[in-house]
Amino acid sequence: MNFSATIALGIGLAAASYAEISLEAAGGWLESAYAQWAADGSDSYNVYYSGAGKTDVKVDAPLVRKYGSTWRVDVPGLKAGDYTLKVVGVKGGKEGAAVTTKALSVKSLDRSGFAFSDGHVPGAYKADGTLKDGAVIVYVSEGNKNTVKLDVATNSKGGMAEFTGFQAILAAIKKGYDKRPFDFRLIGNVTDPDSTDKGDILVDMGSKEGLSMTIEGVGPDATANGWGLRIKGAQDVEVRNLGFMNVSSNEGDNVGLQQDNKYVWVHNCDFFYGDAGSDKDQVKGDGALDCKKSTYVTFSYNHFWDNGKSNLLGLKENTTEGLYITYHHNWFDHSDSRHPRVRFYSAHVYNNYYDGIAKYGAGATLGSSVFMENNYFRNCKFPMLTSMQGSDVYAGGTKRDPGNYGTFSDEDGGTIKAFGNHFEGDYTFIPYGASTYKVKGSETAAASQGINTSVDFDAYVVDSRNAKVPSMVKSYQGANTYNNFDTDNSVMYRYTADEPAVAKANVEAFAGRVQGGNFKWSFDNSKDDAASEVNQKLKDALVAYKGWDGSVIPGSSVDSPSSSSAVAPQSSSSSSVAPQSSDSETRVSTANSPRGPALRYAVADRRLEIGVAGAFRVDLLQMDGAKILSSSERVVDLSGLRPGIYAVRLMTAGGVLRTTVFKQ
Repeated sequence: MNFSATIALGIGLAAASYAEISLEAAGGWLESAYAQWAADGSDSYNVYYSGAGKTDVKVDAPLVRKYGSTWRVDVPGLKAGDYTLKVVGVKGGKEGAAVTTKALSVKSLDRSGFAFSDGHVPGAYKADGTLKDGAVIVYVSEGNKNTVKLDVATNSKGGMAEFTGFQAILAAIKKGYDKRPFDFRLIGNVTDPDSTDKGDILVDMGSKEGLSMTIEGVGPDATANGWGLRIKGAQDVEVRNLGFMNVSSNEGDNVGLQQDNKYVWVHNCDFFYGDAGSDKDQVKGDGALDCKKSTYVTFSYNHFWDNGKSNLLGLKENTTEGLYITYHHNWFDHSDSRHPRVRFYSAHVYNNYYDGIAKYGAGATLGSSVFMENNYFRNCKFPMLTSMQGSDVYAGGTKRDPGNYGTFSDEDGGTIKAFGNHFEGDYTFIPYGASTYKVKGSETAAASQGINTSVDFDAYVVDSRNAKVPSMVKSYQGANTYNNFDTDNSVMYRYTADEPAVAKANVEAFAGRVQGGNFKWSFDNSKDDAASEVNQKLKDALVAYKGWDGSVIPGSSVDSPSSSSAVAPQSSSSSSVAPQSSDSETRVSTANSPRGPALRYAVADRRLEIGVAGAFRVDLLQMDGAKILSSSERVVDLSGLRPGIYAVRLMTAGGVLRTTVFKQ
């Protein structure tokens, strides 16, 4: 994903009268814009957007929501460009005081991958991010999930009938008579509706042509809480900007593509723990985002939060023909396994961030062909595994031991082609034909372990993206070969892969819901990188989640990172870096920090001290962009760090402040 801007900071407020309406945050996002303000005594608010040749377009009322004493609007369906939002108070039915944001920069979504093959644009939106002609918008909230109504065509003559409830409307669309694009927009925290299909919301288009649908969340807090989404017999479906949590394992995956789907795009979603199931591998829930018997699929910019089983791909297809999927720019954030776990498919897996993976990254079985390109692996125990060979069966030491160490139920192997991937930290990876390789992060000679890496290997590493895997390279079990789908112009799509460090920066900035979602959690890398057990504090927080209180999200106005380098340490346009003459400390101050310096580095004490009001998060990064720690504590101990220069990123309601510290 190539973004041209670095960062646009501050909350984007125009020089207007703030006597009655006080904006707290505003920003542009991916084909959307948002604003947040404090209640001023108005009964309600109207919001208008201007931009892309339009002036004062009134947004739908459900997009303007109240959270306690805070109000917020999110405006989806905007093409890339600069926009302003005007918030107007309404009292006694009359409009009154108004405030307008500064220009907010809206970026395009990255429509890359197999889902866009053959000219398809999945969902209710056009390729430019605006709604397709004739699209029908349906707002679904906790309050109306069982009572929402819609007239749907029920016969070939255009006869209409009214249907009530989210699932009932979807079932009516299955009949295939209504060809309008449908956009279901979820508002806030939505728990199980009264009517579901085996505990899930089911999208079943009956394998009919000409239908299209988007199911999306509005803003940073749209959540499917307790129910999953199952898709079958569907095409041109888009799922975006939703959080999934507490889904019953007995009912299935968070999101599952079951069978007979084509041209499906799932992106910018947050996947959290589900309820524990009866199987021992379901302690964190069942699959987060699984795909079976479907093709021309893209999963992109999703955030997986310590999931046990992230992406199962394939089950009983029993063919390697015509099965294509793309995974790109996903954040596997301390999730354990299946990133993806592949049977039969041709899978392009590029620009993903594997961030502290306790078990393994990608796994290839049953004749699958997996192209791993320009991914970023940090402390991933086994970045790539091929069933019944290499690290999969040598995990215990110096001899093959498939009985004790095979990961994939003794299935025949597939083949992984690897190019341009970045590895760091503690990992084991055996390339084809290598005389030395990494074992737990240390260089090891193949001879010392008695491994013939032309037979026992994890992946075939190439030195150019277009290099082919020769047919003589076969899986140890099953003698399967790589099909070189990624060099076949009749199959592959056009795309541009980021360098791994840039991909990591873009993933951290944009994976998951708007602004990274309202639910925040910081993992302890020193413990969580290697842990596959349930994080009980995270689990408790998810079970207790009842919705958002409207608190301003730290980093509210972060815009796009650079496409040519990792996020660079620098100060924001709305704050100033103030180097001190004293040798004892470095200070950074911002205008909206009533407590004094927003950030102080006490050299003698070797610690960061945070002085901003309200919620915040501070990240410490190496100068190459690699994140060392994240914290919401007001005092951060740096005594354990090696001497050197580090980048500091402080995210607050007022924006993002960047500076550097020199640790002696």
